[in-house]
This record gives sequence, C-alpha cells and structure tokens, in this order.
Amino acid sequence: MTPYDEWMLQALREAEQALQEDEVPVGAAIFRDGQLIASAHNQREQLKDPTAHAEMIAITQAAAAIGDWRLEQCVLCVTLEPCSMCAGAIVQARLPVVVYGASDPKAGAVRSLFRLLEDARLNHQCEVIPDVLADRCGAILSGFFQAQRRSGKK
Repeated sequence: MTPYDEWMLQALREAEQALQEDEVPVGAAIFRDGQLIASAHNQREQLKDPTAHAEMIAITQAAAAIGDWRLEQCVLCVTLEPCSMCAGAIVQARLPVVVYGASDPKAGAVRSLFRLLEDARLNHQCEVIPDVLADRCGAILSGFFQAQRRSGKK
C-alpha cells in the first residue's frame, strides 16, 4: 500500500460520512509533510450551497490550518475527479499534487472532460495522480446513485 492509498482511505472515510448524511459520497483530505491537516465531505444538501463540495471545504480548512491561502506544500486526495469549480480552486490554492480515485465522465475537469490542472496557459499546474483506489471510490458512488434511483429521489 502506497502513501497515496493510505491517504485516500482518509478521503473514503469522509465519503462514508457523506453517505450517512444522505449527501453525494465524495470525500477529500489534505496532507502536509505527511500529516492530515484537513478533511471534508460534500455538504451541498445540508448547507443548501452549490459550492459545498468536499474539495472546496477541505481547501478552506487547510488554508485556515496553516494560516496561508497558498497550499504549496500540500497534497489533496479526493475520491472523485474534481469538477471545473474545484479544479479552479485547486489552481488558485497552488496545490502541487492532486490525487483522485474515480473518474467523472460527466463533470471531471482534471482528465475526463478538461485538463485544467495541467493547462500551461494557467498560472499554476499540478501533478495529477489518478485512479488511486478507484474501484472503492467508484463503488460508493455507484451504490449511492442506485439507491437514489430505486427510491425515486433526485
């Protein structure tokens, strides 16, 4: 098991928490010097906030934890490929490394639809490490959406 696998397990714990709260089960964790400094999960339903994605909340927490908006010494692990909003925040936060689990063919802005984190036209690029524990990350999402369809929820 690599350090990225271990760190993704923390993000998966957050995704499980989201599942318990009937949120789309996406979790994120940010590490600095190998230490967890922030972790969060989707809270859009609870907060009635379209920006309350796991990555956005974790980035805010990490900036508060280190006292700087520049997260240049950090690694973000997230269970689902970030969307364009989250990818933009990642660039703005200067995160050097992004690790994700499942790809998102409908909204992924890291590899699936766009490659925002590696776009040389932007002022910052990230190293991207995809598919870490992808099966586990994808399974929790698939199970959630299957249950939603069975129950007739949005």
